[in-house]
Amino acid sequence: MPNTHPVDIPFHSILNHLDISALAADSTGLIAYATPKAERIFGFEPGRMHGLPLSEVLSDAFINDETDMDENENEKKAARLTLPDGSMNSVSHSPIVSNGATVGSLLTFHPDPSPEQVERTRTYRTLAEHMEAVFNASSDGIWLTDGRGVVLSINAASESLNSISADEVVGKPVADLVENGVIDRSATMEVIRKRRRVSVLQQVTRTGRQLIVTGTPTFDGDGNIRMVVLNERDITDLNELRTTLAQTRKAKEKAEAELTGMSLMELKKSHVVAESPAMRKAMATAQKLAQFETSEILLMGDSGTGKGLLAKFIHDTSPRRGKPFIQVNCATLPETLFEAELFGYEKGAFTGASEQGKSGLFELASGGTFFLDEVGEIPLDMQAKLLNCLDDHMYYPLGASKPKRMNCIIIAATNRDLETQVRKQAFRRDLLYRLNTFTVRIPPLRKRPEDVFELINHYLRQFNAAFRTAKRIGPAGMKLLQSHPFPGNVRELIGIIKKAVVICEDDLLDDYLRDIFEQTEDAVLENGTLPEEVARLERRMLRQAMEACSNTREMAGFLGVSQPTVVRKMHRYKLNNH
Repeated sequence: MPNTHPVDIPFHSILNHLDISALAADSTGLIAYATPKAERIFGFEPGRMHGLPLSEVLSDAFINDETDMDENENEKKAARLTLPDGSMNSVSHSPIVSNGATVGSLLTFHPDPSPEQVERTRTYRTLAEHMEAVFNASSDGIWLTDGRGVVLSINAASESLNSISADEVVGKPVADLVENGVIDRSATMEVIRKRRRVSVLQQVTRTGRQLIVTGTPTFDGDGNIRMVVLNERDITDLNELRTTLAQTRKAKEKAEAELTGMSLMELKKSHVVAESPAMRKAMATAQKLAQFETSEILLMGDSGTGKGLLAKFIHDTSPRRGKPFIQVNCATLPETLFEAELFGYEKGAFTGASEQGKSGLFELASGGTFFLDEVGEIPLDMQAKLLNCLDDHMYYPLGASKPKRMNCIIIAATNRDLETQVRKQAFRRDLLYRLNTFTVRIPPLRKRPEDVFELINHYLRQFNAAFRTAKRIGPAGMKLLQSHPFPGNVRELIGIIKKAVVICEDDLLDDYLRDIFEQTEDAVLENGTLPEEVARLERRMLRQAMEACSNTREMAGFLGVSQPTVVRKMHRYKLNNH
């Protein structure tokens, strides 16, 4: 077996290899031993200090200060000394005691740090204080482990998050914490295994809280993991907040849906009926635009579809509902007065101008809504000025040297195809792009059959109340109205109901309505072609048969044609069957 006993090394050989400055003196003050470093700093050749008195090496003041000790006093003293090389040293003086008696003294020299070293030490100390403050004050949990996964330190936040104390975990491998059920998984072990930053979702067994843990390795010069830094963040509250926000969002959407429903119910108060899906979609879009106070809304639809009512509805449901709603029909303004009406004018702006000047419609609409109906009728030269006003939100009244600010929502409406107008160079393309930022299309009444019944009842009630009558429409009259195409849309329907309520002597309006439609057809087709006259006659005879018969078989006998012919012609003329 190999020799397991250590080899004896001379004591002086050990001392000679120590990188310290030390002198040993006997009780008489003679130097008994000097380390090689002490010999160098005092400027002696090796071995030359042996036997020299300390008085020849050190200052008298230092010797007196250190040798005035009581011989029985075994205590360590310190002093400061300037060495021959000019450096300041702290000197430790310890007595050498043997068998209870002081037989000499040992002096150890510690050179003072340089100013650079002092500043470096101060910087390191400040940095350490800052790091410690960050470590302890962080609201996130922080763990430090060595390269083997042994816990070096944790901060107070981590103690709170994990419901543990530092004493429980410091010095222990994190693998033991997983095994003992303190945590359900270890980010540190994954970092050590993968040698890169790792983030894991961790469940704290004791508290039930959920943490997102990010482990980051640090490496030494050889590429070995020296330390792993863990950052823990509690996402339990975040998850709860996310759930609360989702619930709040759902509640908000439900409330908005309810408000939308309430607004649609209130449409009738604004003389707007929206029972059909197409009209409901248009009204929902209009309401959303109103809530956001969006400007440059273009309402498109046939004449008589209710564009003016929709514009008023947008205003009344917007935050500007208490402000002015100014409406102008662009087709009725004389071209020569267009600019003066829109922008106003100053005193003496032109011949015949009012002495006080006049506010324009834009100024009257300030804070509210300005509705430009029949916008397609604006003269071309005025289109450019209107575009500048919409772009800059500024305008000049006639005769004014200073501009005024436009502060109103712009809603425009037209029954024209503005794209066609642009191609004909009757409307500016750039103005069209400005006006149709948001477009709402109102379907014609013939495409909203669900609205016809409600519109009939709505205006029948309105005119009965206005004229103090009790007129009513029976099934035959209702079928007649619902089968009519209403080329004039809602405006035509309103006129028909009003005329019937005022003129008809009977409370039941069915016969009168039939006469109205027949007179209308006669008026429209009195100069018609042969096919048009034939169609008019067929339609009238079919309606008479509908009144006299209960089904298409009886109608065929009444008219002297086959039943398929009756069905085909009723379909052609959009007449409802019994």
